[in-house]
Amino acid sequence: MSLLSDLNIRIKSPNQKLDAGLVQQVKDLYRGEDAQDDGIVPPKVIKVSGDRLLIKDLASLIDCDLGKLMKAVLEKGMLLNLNSEIDISLAVELAAKLNVVLDVEGVQSEAPMDIRSSLEKIEEAELDRDPDALTERPPVVTIMGHVDHGKTLLLDTIRKSNIISGEAGGITQHIGAYQVVAKGKKITFLDTPGHAAFTSLRARGSQITDVTILVVAADEGIKPQTVEAIHHAKAAAVPIIVAINKMDKPDADPERVKQQLVEHDLVPEEWGGKTIMVPISAKAKTGISELLDMILLVAEMAELRADSTCLAKAVVIESRLSRKKGPIATVLVKSGTLRVGDFFVIGTTSGKVRALLNDLGEKVDSAGPGAPVEVLGISEVPAPGSILECMVTERDTKEEMEQRLLAIEGQTGFKTITLEALSEQVEKGEAQRLNLIIKADVNGSLEAIITSVQQVHSPEVTVSIIHAATGPINENDILLARASSAIIVGFGITINGEAQLLAESEGVEIKMYSIIYQILDDLNRAVQGLLKPVFEEVEHGRAEVRQLFRFSKVGTIAGSYVLSGKIFRTSQVRVIRNKQVVHEGKLGSLKRFQEDVKEVATGFECGIVVEDWDVAVGDVIFCYTIQEKKR
Repeated sequence: MSLLSDLNIRIKSPNQKLDAGLVQQVKDLYRGEDAQDDGIVPPKVIKVSGDRLLIKDLASLIDCDLGKLMKAVLEKGMLLNLNSEIDISLAVELAAKLNVVLDVEGVQSEAPMDIRSSLEKIEEAELDRDPDALTERPPVVTIMGHVDHGKTLLLDTIRKSNIISGEAGGITQHIGAYQVVAKGKKITFLDTPGHAAFTSLRARGSQITDVTILVVAADEGIKPQTVEAIHHAKAAAVPIIVAINKMDKPDADPERVKQQLVEHDLVPEEWGGKTIMVPISAKAKTGISELLDMILLVAEMAELRADSTCLAKAVVIESRLSRKKGPIATVLVKSGTLRVGDFFVIGTTSGKVRALLNDLGEKVDSAGPGAPVEVLGISEVPAPGSILECMVTERDTKEEMEQRLLAIEGQTGFKTITLEALSEQVEKGEAQRLNLIIKADVNGSLEAIITSVQQVHSPEVTVSIIHAATGPINENDILLARASSAIIVGFGITINGEAQLLAESEGVEIKMYSIIYQILDDLNRAVQGLLKPVFEEVEHGRAEVRQLFRFSKVGTIAGSYVLSGKIFRTSQVRVIRNKQVVHEGKLGSLKRFQEDVKEVATGFECGIVVEDWDVAVGDVIFCYTIQEKKR
């Protein structure tokens, strides 16, 4: 208890349950010297004073590579640079991520992330609540595995309904969340189309899964995607239950599968390990009841609890744009109870719950912890992994939005900008960053545009997508563009009148498109316009001086013969005498017989006056122009 207290990990009583990962970390730390052998370094404590400091000063203070510190900043979703000023509370958080405890006037930061529980911040908040207010919540289960080992069929069998018939080739087409009841208790299943979605939610800080079901075909054994799924689950520190599927096949060999799993540190319980392995057949519907029993057992051991009485917080699992209903988000409630009529914020957008639909498509009035529901009433399609937070009143919602936008503005330090303004900065030799906000009609278009934008590369200009979503351009997009000095790119969408007026008043540039490749073309041209110009000398003519004529009003006119190319009145000139450059300057005038002309071609005679220089017979006048080099 003393060690946990020193690490600033809140433990209310000796009876509190610790997750397996934290138990092992504490054991390693308690062993002291052995911890060093295991590669686990106790956190370094550094005293610090003051309430604000620069990012670069923090790196120096904690003796950390600036790149690692900036990575920690990016993981928090912030746009900062090495000269950005941050408050001490943020410094404490960043230091904690890097295994450093900042002691601010006697108050220590939280323990580093690698020795803390894998619970979400939302769940950590539950530990501070009255234990009597916490109630049991359903476990959240993710099914992973190789593409054709029966993930969707297993979920279909569990739900006792056919969801495959509407899907192409049996491949999951969307991320859904469904609830089933086993032995009177609810279990929430996430149906993910791949491990990327699972990792994407984790990368956004949304550790929503309590149990992972790893599906392995008994007749085929482990495949590369199976190994990938194991790595994802282990990285998330999520308990793994192995479902050995297709036991109805004549060539099923579960013992071979177990042996393969042992090679990846998944040792079955009957072999003295800790991994639960259940033989099943999703097709023959055998072993399903035993699998559900094991899920409930693991959930019971984890003592999953949440407060259902507080303001709701939920994680966005999937989102889409419905032409009839507008933006829709499938969310998983983490704490509190989400109700119709609730005001909420998600990232830099907000809304009011207009309707809630459960996994059966039925309208419901509320959803408690662990329940998946579709939310209607959002102003734009949120990104998966975003956190929905309910507010008491509409006024609270607006104030929270203003604070978030101000925070973004304070983090970036950018001002409203246009391509022309950026070009002027480039000419001054300043480093450039082009921030983009992308809005599209559907997710497919959005992904294609993001991929196209990521193909634009330049050593001088960094192109960064700070926000991407589906739906029309609204006032929040304009405010975000103003705060982050971004240009808005719209594809196949509209912009409402209020947003258009706000964009004009704030000087935010909006580019609208209906063809994706035009975005890439324009962006490339924009980047070329932003780059510091590179000029090159282009020769276009040479003339030899053969006779001199002197006039009192004009000076010396060189009677010349054009040897090659053309001589233009606007040419820059270089005078060469005896193979040496003796002068560089401009043409003063160009004549043919007494008349001023704009150009003279090869094989013709002309009169040339070179500004501020007296040429001699035999000189060669080399004519050229300075042109901007195309990139």
